[in-house]
Amino acid sequence: MNAKRWLRRRQVAVYAVFVLLAVGVGVGRPNSAAFFERLVEPVLAVLLYVTFLEIPFVRLRRAFRNGRFVAAALGMNFLVVPVVVWGLTRFLPQRPVVLVGAFMVLLTPCIDYVITFTELAGGDAEQITATTPALLLVQLLLLPAYLWLFMGPEVAAVVEPGPFVEAFLLLIALPLTLAWLTEIWAERSSRGETLQAAMGWLPVPMLGATLFVVVASQLPRVRNSFEQIAVVVPVYVAFLVVMPILGRLAAGLAGMDAGESRALVFTSVTRNSLVVLPLALALPAEFRLAPAVVVTQTLVELVGMVTLTRVVPAWLVPESPERIPLSGLVSRE
Repeated sequence: MNAKRWLRRRQVAVYAVFVLLAVGVGVGRPNSAAFFERLVEPVLAVLLYVTFLEIPFVRLRRAFRNGRFVAAALGMNFLVVPVVVWGLTRFLPQRPVVLVGAFMVLLTPCIDYVITFTELAGGDAEQITATTPALLLVQLLLLPAYLWLFMGPEVAAVVEPGPFVEAFLLLIALPLTLAWLTEIWAERSSRGETLQAAMGWLPVPMLGATLFVVVASQLPRVRNSFEQIAVVVPVYVAFLVVMPILGRLAAGLAGMDAGESRALVFTSVTRNSLVVLPLALALPAEFRLAPAVVVTQTLVELVGMVTLTRVVPAWLVPESPERIPLSGLVSRE
C-alpha cells in the first residue's frame, strides 16, 4: 500500500523517466523499433488488466445502465469531435497523405489506455470501461462515413474492420475477463486475494512501461519524416486544449458529478492511435506518410495525457461531493 501511494504521488516523474529512457533508445538504437513495436499490444493488455482489477465489478455492472453518460460520450465523440476536427484541419496543408492520417486518428475515440488515465485522474473508470463497446462499434461504422464525407470515397473504401475487432478482443475483452476471474478467485481464496492486492501497485509502472514501448517503437518512424509532418503538431496540441474544455462544458450541462465529468473529459480528448496505426500501415503506397502522422499524434497525446491527469482534477474538474455545475467552470475563468 505504501508503494502504491508513493507511486501515485510521483507518477508524473515516473512517466518522465520512462519517456526519457525511450527517447534515448529510439535515438540511440533505432533498429530496435520493430522489437518494441511487437511489445506494444501485450504491454497494453497487461496495463488494462491491472487497471480493471482496480474496478469492483458490481460498480461496473451499474455503469452499464448509465444511459446519460453513454449518450454524452457518443455525442461528444461522434458529433462534437468531427466538427472540431474539421475546423482544426482547415489549417493543415490540404494534402491527402497528411489529412488521412489526421482524420483517422482524431475521429476515433480511445478504447484502451483512456481507462488508465481516467482512473489516475480520479475519474469514473468503470463508466469509461462500460462505454468502450459502444465507442468501438460506432467508430467502426462511422470512420468510413466521415472519411468519405471529408476526403471522398476512394479513401473510405480502404478502411478495414479487422484491426478494430482484434483490438477489442485483445485489449478489452481478454483483460476484462481475466480481471473478473481474478476478482472471483480473490473472493474465494486468500491466495487470490493476495495476488489482487499485489497487483494494486502495478498501474503506474505498467503505464510507464507502455509509454516506453510506444515511444521507443515509434520515435524512429517520426524522426524520418518529421520535417513533412511537423505541421500536424499544432493541430494535435490545439485538440488537446479544446476538447477537455468542451467535455467539461458538456458534463456541466448534463449535471454530472466529478467522477463522471472527468471520465467524459478524457473520453472526449483521448484518441485511438494504437488501434488506428495498423489501418494506416495498410493504406496504399500513396499514403505512406499517414502512419507517421498517426504516430505523431500518439507522442503528442502521451505528453498531454500525463499533463491532464494533473490539470483535470486540480483545476478543470476539482473534487466535489455535489454535481458539478456549469457555473463552476465559468467562475474560475
